[in-house]
Amino acid sequence: MTSSLKRAVGRRSASLSLADRLFSTGEDRRTAALIEDAIDALEERLSVESRFAAGLVDVVARYLLEAGGKRVRPVLAFLVAQLGDGITPDVQTAAASIELTHLASLYHDDVMDDADQRRGVPSAQNVWGNSVAILTGDLLFARASQLLAQLGERAIRLQADTFERLCLGQLNETIGPGPDIDPIEHYIQVLSDKTGSLIAAAGQLGLIFSNAPSAYEEPVRVFGEKVGVAFQLVDDVLDLSPHSEETGKLAGTDIRAGVATLPVLYLREAAVTDAEAAALLERLTPEALESADAATADAAITALREHEVTQRTVAEARRWAAEATAALAPLPDGTVKKTLIRFADTVVERTS
Repeated sequence: MTSSLKRAVGRRSASLSLADRLFSTGEDRRTAALIEDAIDALEERLSVESRFAAGLVDVVARYLLEAGGKRVRPVLAFLVAQLGDGITPDVQTAAASIELTHLASLYHDDVMDDADQRRGVPSAQNVWGNSVAILTGDLLFARASQLLAQLGERAIRLQADTFERLCLGQLNETIGPGPDIDPIEHYIQVLSDKTGSLIAAAGQLGLIFSNAPSAYEEPVRVFGEKVGVAFQLVDDVLDLSPHSEETGKLAGTDIRAGVATLPVLYLREAAVTDAEAAALLERLTPEALESADAATADAAITALREHEVTQRTVAEARRWAAEATAALAPLPDGTVKKTLIRFADTVVERTS
């Protein structure tokens, strides 16, 4: 496997690349070569599509693009396109639009979360302020819409539905669950809206614009939704890992910011009847973590990482990944199906 696909699906991995784990046989590697060429073309396309005007506007718009990223969504679109006519020009356009949509959402998410870091560099809002970051995200959303408009009404409707879910997921995360809504069910729905919907859309667009059989669209959509949830649940666990020089993130970054990830939600559930869980929960409030010295705060995060609620989260991620794999039953046997199954497995095995 040559360098570009490895960069695309695992730029910073020090271990065996995701590409090597997904594409292992000769036939698989022939498919991988096609996807690699498509990723090379995509990178050039994204470079062009993230230019708007001379000067600072383009610098900001290209900032997170140049910081890296796994390009998981385009890779999925290119892979499932092999069920049809392959990576057609329309599939390339759709993949570029999906990746621009993802990039745009990162600018907005970092403002909402007041994030310091993104992809190992200072977040855009940390460098240029909230207004510049928000408007840059808006520009990228607009460019993504322009691209999909070239593909017709079906693409526009799918993007509009997906964008609605992205916004709804972020809004529901911000508002929180109502008094009659189970917090864990609410959280899973947020993950499905914010992450699963865009991964699903990538697969759907790859199928539609490669003229693949329509019977495969629903299995791929369900796979994308469920593997997206699994991906984010693993992120909840990885958030508890020790400080990463790669990302610049402290252990428990989300928890320190007041985000109730699934381990915390499980801990809240346990705290109703378990005094030790309740005591740990008190140590993990944003206020307690902020007022504590570094060693005390790290010890609280470590205690959560070692608590059974974190293993329960891992088990839940594996359950969602297994459901994603089961959804692929209607697809024909071969490289595409096998690689999607490997991808689901790799999602729950990853360490970065």
